Parts: sequence; structure tokens; C-alpha cells
Amino acid sequence: MVEQKIVFDSGNQLAAYAAKQINYHLMGYYPITPSTEVAEYLDGLKAEGHHEVAMVAGDGEHGAAGICYGATAGGGRVFNATSANGLLFALEQLPVQSGTRFPMVMNVACRTVSGPLSIKGDHSDIMYTLNTGWLIIFAKDPQRVYDMNICALKIAEKVKLPIIVAYDGFFTSHQKRRTQVFANDQDVQDFIGKYEAPYHALDKNKPITLGSYMNEPDLMNNKFQLHLAMEEARTVIPEVFAEFGKLTGRTYGVVEGYEMADAEAALFVLGSSYDTACMAVDQLRKEGKKVGVFTTNALRPWPKEELYEICKNTKSIVVADRQDSYGAGGGNMSLELKATLQDYRADIEVSSLVYGLSGKDFYIEDAVEMLNRAYENAQVGKVDKKFDYYGHYKGVEGYEPEMYFAPITEEESRPGTTTATFNEETGKVDVKGGMIKDTTAMPKRITGGHGACPGCGIPINVNLLLKGIEGNVVLLFHTGCGMVVTTGYPKTAFRVTYVHNLFQSGAATLSGLVEVFHERQRRGEIPEGDDFTFIMVSGDGGMDIGMGPAIGAALRNHRMIIMEYDNGGYMNTGYQLSYSTPKGARTSTSNIGVAQKGKTTFNKDTPQIFAATGIPYVATVAESHPTDFIKKAAKAQKYANEYGMAYIKAISACPLNWGDNPRYERSVIEAGVNSCYHPLYEIEQGVTTITYNPETRNKKIALADFYKMMGRTRHLESSPDYEQIMKDSQEEIDRRWERLKARHDNPVL
Repeated sequence: MVEQKIVFDSGNQLAAYAAKQINYHLMGYYPITPSTEVAEYLDGLKAEGHHEVAMVAGDGEHGAAGICYGATAGGGRVFNATSANGLLFALEQLPVQSGTRFPMVMNVACRTVSGPLSIKGDHSDIMYTLNTGWLIIFAKDPQRVYDMNICALKIAEKVKLPIIVAYDGFFTSHQKRRTQVFANDQDVQDFIGKYEAPYHALDKNKPITLGSYMNEPDLMNNKFQLHLAMEEARTVIPEVFAEFGKLTGRTYGVVEGYEMADAEAALFVLGSSYDTACMAVDQLRKEGKKVGVFTTNALRPWPKEELYEICKNTKSIVVADRQDSYGAGGGNMSLELKATLQDYRADIEVSSLVYGLSGKDFYIEDAVEMLNRAYENAQVGKVDKKFDYYGHYKGVEGYEPEMYFAPITEEESRPGTTTATFNEETGKVDVKGGMIKDTTAMPKRITGGHGACPGCGIPINVNLLLKGIEGNVVLLFHTGCGMVVTTGYPKTAFRVTYVHNLFQSGAATLSGLVEVFHERQRRGEIPEGDDFTFIMVSGDGGMDIGMGPAIGAALRNHRMIIMEYDNGGYMNTGYQLSYSTPKGARTSTSNIGVAQKGKTTFNKDTPQIFAATGIPYVATVAESHPTDFIKKAAKAQKYANEYGMAYIKAISACPLNWGDNPRYERSVIEAGVNSCYHPLYEIEQGVTTITYNPETRNKKIALADFYKMMGRTRHLESSPDYEQIMKDSQEEIDRRWERLKARHDNPVL
């Protein structure tokens, strides 16, 4: 056997460690809880020079899947990790990869699919992949996450199919265990062997066409060949597991069971629940009850024969599913096992229990109750209830949700402290009022009952925006910190209508809401006098993954406002790099080390991107300049209600991840403005106006003076190792500022 060593790591860490030892060519990824740590750990190892894997952050999971597909098409060894709605966002790409037969490994830290939004673990995501043509193996503990990641690549390359290594989010993904790993990376690489793609896109002597248009019967043959590859995997998976066992002493079967030899009744579960169920079996065996538990380590190909052999002597089985195939009378594991037993004409009573949704804990007592149900069914020879949810509860009859805050009245929402009117002579909007002392009369649409971190800029920026918005408001929030800290069920911090949708869908969702409002009003279903200002609030990288739909909404010019709180990273998942992160900044996916110097690209200039769509109003704002902020909000409302889309970008503090003191956050924001990292300007009907010029006020500072105020960028200013990055960043900010001044001086720009 090869030399091994003991580590104390989580499933996510071990997936990254296996990837490091394999030394993949590329990892394409996008952060999503709970799989994010895989990319974080792998990036940290790269910063220290422990591997050469190219780490490429997508603009969303769909983009990450495309990055991975392109890399495999080029003959590379490729790795990815995702969860939940991220997996579903990438789902369209999965059959593309299997249909063109390019192997790769993707880890899925299984998590609840929203809505409603939940970041806890169950199996509602992985079951969507059953029909994509990917091999799927399931790891019940951190040791197997490591082992199966190594086996997975060899399996995938042997049968020329991509493969998923799935495991329970927050249970297996974050739980640390004593684990054995290969002591030497070379032993891992020797086990896997060298990969030579039989065809790829980078052979100049053999150009190929990938994914061509195909009709029947050619497509029929293509899918039949995919079927044959899946059938081949039935042999390859146990062969690779056996070969791995000879090297390590850890041999896995495609199925396994505990006390199944003489079991009259059994429980079938996936993942981390298996070990808990084994302890419950021990408890019931002491009572003289012949019960057992079994599981499968492979979902695709489905090990029908092996599963039948392990349970064929039982009289009753309870299948515990961590998801539901709604309307089918059970989750996918129930349906698959029932189909298996039907094929063998087995006389076994099967009942289904949906359990553990959204990470609901599974205790020994729960397993005991499930096994007792199976045992009782075995004794009477029938099942009274074929399907049920385990752990659900009946709501309170006649319950009326408590209204914590009185609705804002029409009079309260229109104090008249800020008014915007269109000036026919200038072709622009004039604003009267907007002073802080006057806008105190405007009621807060977001109350103080939220859970944001001290110093967080999100509630400050949203409330400043809303001080300039008179009348009725409908807010839509992307997923992100702003959403999570304000709407913990069953309470809400909003005093106005609030809608949530995912990063990639927010702008499209609000577009539909805007248009149906106007159409229903046109038809007389909503009174003519009723009006709303529709505002989408985005941040935490939402203008990366959500940029496409936002640009689409801008090109359609819906009458709405998009407000971006730019905190310079994916903060709601623990601060990974986004396209708006400063160049050289430290994040959990742009680590600092001997081999890596933080983020490699400049921060994205989102206002200029939106300006290029031709929408009537674009502006930048900052809490350090509140009057400017409020006046621009009033302008945005005027344009959004009468002319089309308005876009506002606020620089938004995140003390937790910026590494600064919440007490001084406003001065940090002001430094961002005075350094021209975040200049204050507006683009009204295509014409640019700088609304605050730090040069004319003798307040302009060097970019380094802004960067040294934050832990995430302090190293750029203080260490000579980053001198070139700092120089390049200052030059880029200067270039953007000079171009902005040139537009300001030009009457048509």
C-alpha cells in the first residue's frame, strides 16, 4: 500500500486537497454555499505554490459550466464544485458535456433548492441531475469525499463521461474528521495515470467539429452510445474502487449495508444519515428486532442488481428521501428502488418518508422510529401509509400573521421634501429640496429590525435612496446580504411590498412586475391614480451573475430603478472575488501568498456598462455625500416613472470583509470618493456631469491613501512586492477619471 498520513479536515477541504494532488489543468467555479469552500481552499493552496490549477471565476454557475466545458474540449483535466440553484443554473450545460463525451469531475455539496430560500442541506438539487448523462457517486463522509474524488477522475476518463461526486451540504461538507490521505501527490497521479484525450479542439492536424446539428437516426445512435458508456461504468466503477482499495486499504462497493444478512425490515438512506441509521439498528437489535440499513454509493448508473441482492430477503423497507418528486408518491430514491423491486417481482412492502429537508437534523431517535415502522409493516405484511412527510407539523388553525408595523400611508410617503421636475429648456430634471434635515419627514421603508453587521452599508444606502423617493414603492432584492438579514421568516424588516428572486433573475422578475402593473392599469383593473416606483436592489456580486438579465431590462428600457450597493465582493457567501473587487485585493478566492498576489483584474466599471445601453439616467452615489445621493434618487424616480430605466451605483461598506473599523466607515467611503476610485457623477440623457470634483475642492488623494484604510488592500500600499499592482491600479483609476472629466467638458458626452 502507498504511504498515507492523517489530516483533520472537512469534506470541502478534502475535495480541494484531492484536486490539488491531481493538479487539474483548470477549475471553473462560481461561489455558492455550501460548496464555496472547495474553491476557497484550492485557491489558498495555490497562493502557497502547492499546485498549478488555473482558477477561473465564472460570472455565474452557467458561465462556470461553460468554462469547464471549453477546458475539457481542449483536452484538459477539469474540476468544479457547486450546490442547489447554482447546479440548476448550470443544468443546461450538463447534457452538452455528456453528449459530447468529455470527462471532468464536479463536486456537489447537496443543498435545498429554493424557493423559499434556504442554504441548508438536503437532496433536492442532486436529483435534478439523474437524467443528464453524468455518472453520479455519493460520498457519505469526508474520507469518502477525498477517496471518491480521486477515483472519480479515473472512472470518468475510462468511460469518457463526466462525473459528479455528491455529498451532504453542511453535514459532510463542513464536518471535520480524522482522514487518511496520500502522503505524496505523485502516488495520486500514478494511480490516475496520464490522460490523452482521444480528440480535442487543440490538435492542428486533426480539426474537429463539436456539438454539430444532428437529426434522427444519428442522435438516436449518439444517445445509445452514451447509454453504452453508462453500462460500461457498471463494471468500471467497482474495478476502480477495488484498485483503490489495494493501494489504501479502503475498498468501497457500489452498495453497502449493515446487518442486512437476516434483516426482516430495513431502512434505505443516502449520505451522512447512513451512519446514524447504523447506530439505530444496533439499538433495535438489542430488542431482538431483525432490522438493517442499506445505501448506495452510486446513483448513476443505478446499481439495480446489487440493490436487489442486498435487500431481497426483507419483508418491508422504508425509503427515507431528502427530497420529494412532487406528485409521484415519493422522492427519487423511493421511485428508483420501487422500480427495481418491481423488475424482480419482489414481494417486499415499500413505504416512503420525505425527511430532513433544509438540513433538518436526523437523530438516532428518528432512525429508530423509521426502522420501527418498517419492522411493524413486516410483522403485519402490509403498509397502511405508503407515503408521508416525516417531521412536518400542522399549522395553527385560524392563524393570522402579526403585522409588526403599520403600513405607510399615502400622505406619509409624500412629505414633499424632494421634488423632481423636467426642465424643457435644459432637457434635464431639476430637483428641489433633498436636504437631510428636510427628508427626516420621510418614513423609513426598511426598519431597524434587520440583522446586518455593524457598519454595513446596505441599509444605510437603501434608506438614503428611499429618502429621495416619494410615494408608493415596490422593492425587489436579489439574493445577498441585503435580502438575508431583513427577511428571516416569519418576520420582515420591510414596511412596503418586497419581492425576492435569485441573482440571475431579479431584473427579469421586476420587468414582468412593472409591465403587468401598467397593463392591469390600462385595463382598469388597478385605479388610474395608483402609482408605484419599482426598485431592484442588487449587490454582493449580483451585477456579475445578474448582469445579463439587467442589461436585457435596460435594453427594453422598463420604467424601474436598479440600485447596486457595490461592496466589492461576494459577501453573502464569505467574501469571494467578484468582478467589482479591486485589483490585488485579498479575498477567499484571491489569496495572498508566495505564488499569488490577490485579484488579477481591475474592478468593473458598471455605470459605464449601463450608460452604453442608452438608458435615460445613470448615477453614482455615496453615503459620505448624502444630499447628492438624495437628489439623484429623486431624479432616478422621475426618469423611472415617466421615461425608462434608471441605474444608481453606491459604494457600500462591508467592515467584516473590508477589514476596517465600522466606527470610521463613512470616512473610508469618503476616501473612496476623494481618490476617484468611486467618482460621483451622473449621465442624464447621455450627457455626463461630475457632481463632486475632489480636485477643485483640494481634497483629491492618492489611491494608496484609500487602500491603506482597509485590511483587504493594505498590503498593496505597504509592501514593495505589490508596487507594480499599485502603480497599475493608480494609472487605471487616473485614466477613468480623465475620461470622465473629458466627458464632463463635452456637451454631448
